[in-house]
Amino acid sequence: MSIQISTELLDGVVLAILRQEDMYGYALTQRIQESLTLSPSTLYPVLRRLKAQHWLITYDKPFQGRNRRYYQITPAGLQQLEIITREWAGYKQRLNYFFEQPALPTTMEVNDDN
Repeated sequence: MSIQISTELLDGVVLAILRQEDMYGYALTQRIQESLTLSPSTLYPVLRRLKAQHWLITYDKPFQGRNRRYYQITPAGLQQLEIITREWAGYKQRLNYFFEQPALPTTMEVNDDN
């Protein structure tokens, strides 16, 4: 079973990685795939959306005769990451409430007459 990551959490993952360093799309995909299942085609629409929200900016750097497009988090992106981080912490705490509950003893009685 593979638990699907929501759009908001994927936004948070991308922003958190880019808070550490600027990256180009393929390297960013590889970094995410170290921990999560992610198709390379999934990431580029996310990057475009985050850029449209002004949470990222791009710049090009030459590499082996071609340009690589790098993504950089903006101050607005850092603010959004703080919001996502707070929301994730609360969500995780609410889920952990269920996952960390001790198992209740069963109420079935054992019939020892056999």
